[in-house]
Amino acid sequence: MTRLPCYSLLLVAACLAGYSDAAEVGQIKVSKGNVWVERSGGVLPGLVGVRLQSEDAINTGSDGSVGISMTDNSLLSLGPNSLVSLDHYTFDVNIDKGDFAMSIRNGTVSVISGRIAKRSLDAMTVRTPSAVLGVRGTEFCVSVPE
Repeated sequence: MTRLPCYSLLLVAACLAGYSDAAEVGQIKVSKGNVWVERSGGVLPGLVGVRLQSEDAINTGSDGSVGISMTDNSLLSLGPNSLVSLDHYTFDVNIDKGDFAMSIRNGTVSVISGRIAKRSLDAMTVRTPSAVLGVRGTEFCVSVPE
């Protein structure tokens, strides 16, 4: 059996950790019922602890609900039969700046905006099939019928 030197394993682990940290935009904190995440053409179970990436779509079934914490401290709660896409998300904790665009295709979503929306008035947008909302550092709920 071939053994890799410890420093090689540490280098691989560091590279993988850096990659996953760079891609992470949020995390599922609460998940009930049927919840799944669509990512790059695949489907992942929406379990507690799943780290989300920009461009992920989060789905809930008729018995599903999910609570998500974003890296800027925004909180998202999706009710049953919801489909939300994290269209674009960047956040630099060092300068407390970023932008966040999401689309609500159907269902109900409650949001408590985080540091992105509070820092810049044009930094967070929410799209629905019939409207675009500019978030100005607040709490809101959006319901989009199927």
